Amino acid sequence: MSSPTASPVSALPVSLIGAPTDVGAGDRGARLGPEALRIAGLREALHGLGLDVADRGNLDGPPNPWTGPVDGYRHLDEVIAWNRQVMNAVSAELGLGRMPILLGGDHCLGLGSITAVAQHCRAHGKKLRVLWLDAHADFNTNDITPSGNLHGMPVACLIGLGPRELTHLGGEAPAMQAGQMRQIGTRSVDAGEKQLIRRHGLPVYDMRRIGDLGIKRVMEDALADLDEDTHLHVSFDVDFLDPSIAPGVGTGVAGGPNYREAQLAMEMIAESGRMGSLDIVELNPILDRDNATALIAIDLVESLFGKSTLVRD
Repeated sequence: MSSPTASPVSALPVSLIGAPTDVGAGDRGARLGPEALRIAGLREALHGLGLDVADRGNLDGPPNPWTGPVDGYRHLDEVIAWNRQVMNAVSAELGLGRMPILLGGDHCLGLGSITAVAQHCRAHGKKLRVLWLDAHADFNTNDITPSGNLHGMPVACLIGLGPRELTHLGGEAPAMQAGQMRQIGTRSVDAGEKQLIRRHGLPVYDMRRIGDLGIKRVMEDALADLDEDTHLHVSFDVDFLDPSIAPGVGTGVAGGPNYREAQLAMEMIAESGRMGSLDIVELNPILDRDNATALIAIDLVESLFGKSTLVRD
């Protein structure tokens, strides 16, 4: 049987950056995500697609103190420290002309990653587009959050809603505008978030919209207007996937994309040719079965980098 063909979407070399922390999450275990992805063969899979892959190892940050919220935030100091580390590491790889791939860790780390990418875009006159693939909107603030977990707040912080240490992480606020993001696969939104999303006009393609339009039409809309001056950042929370195929997450929500829908989404991102950076977050091996979630995540990341069943024009 012939194997799927690979057509790398970018000539850029890629760098893996591990951020082993779950300080922003409500469950322990996402700190083990980077090693689970490595053990499942992420580097080898990317290398097999013809990519130059460097593994930079893991960042070193503060441990998870596992304490309750203070003024609506859990572990704020630790989240700030980790996101500074991520921002600096991602900035360094972009400066070297490499594509950073952040291995989380929980999704609070998307704040540091995207802040670095936004800085890079401003410095090089690039337009920024972010695809936030996630079951959750992550648009909470400290006065509406039901938990205080900061992995539920990075999108709000990115557009300037949150503590100054995070909204000004890169020295400027906001890091981006709501209109530069497209959320895809959303299906769990807290009551307060719904009002904030409406007020700020955050573009959200929830599962109802995917059901109505189909994943192909949704991805066409989300990827519209990209050109050679656009840097596309993909922030892939593994709980984007339906938990029936990806059980190894702390906040799984039923009714997500199935395997073929997710694969088509990744293939269409690859075909855009604009992806310049990537997060893979919220993989929790403690909750997984035989590392199945890591394996399916790697399979989908291969599709992001151009793996396809047939040679396509």
